[in-house]
Amino acid sequence: MAADLPPETLQAIDGLIARYPQARSALMPILHAIQKEQGCISLEMQEWAAAQLGLTPIQVREVVSFYPFYREHPIGARHIRVCRTLSCALNGGYRVCDAFKSAFATELGEVSPDGRVTVEFAECLASCGTAPVALVDDVLHENLTDEQVAAICEQIKRDTPARPAPPAPDNA
Repeated sequence: MAADLPPETLQAIDGLIARYPQARSALMPILHAIQKEQGCISLEMQEWAAAQLGLTPIQVREVVSFYPFYREHPIGARHIRVCRTLSCALNGGYRVCDAFKSAFATELGEVSPDGRVTVEFAECLASCGTAPVALVDDVLHENLTDEQVAAICEQIKRDTPARPAPPAPDNA
């Protein structure tokens, strides 16, 4: 399993484990390192992380499945998260999400057919006063209008090459 990670990532993980008085404290940074390298955290890599830290696989699985910033399945080249909590919902968040899905002919949580995006809802993006909002990768877009969403979609299509969608996950 570790062979799937490059030597520099394995070295960084070893450094993370050494940094903490209790190895288990390194779990979340290790999961981030795995996801950064592989795009998601497969069941196989969850088991590997558990073995590195002396944890049971279910202890790692609990963390991966609880926090929304960890992904168990591959996503598109760009990650679009639309807030759906009250302020955003009342100010058009669902309309914004529908516009992103329509522009890329995809459904929630799926990789678009061109491999460019995955559109998901987020529970809160902490920007209620500027609703509706969407996070595209790490960039927050606020006070979204239909025109702004269309412009974001066009920019993604212009700047992000199409690629084959990743294979369906084994660990569904």
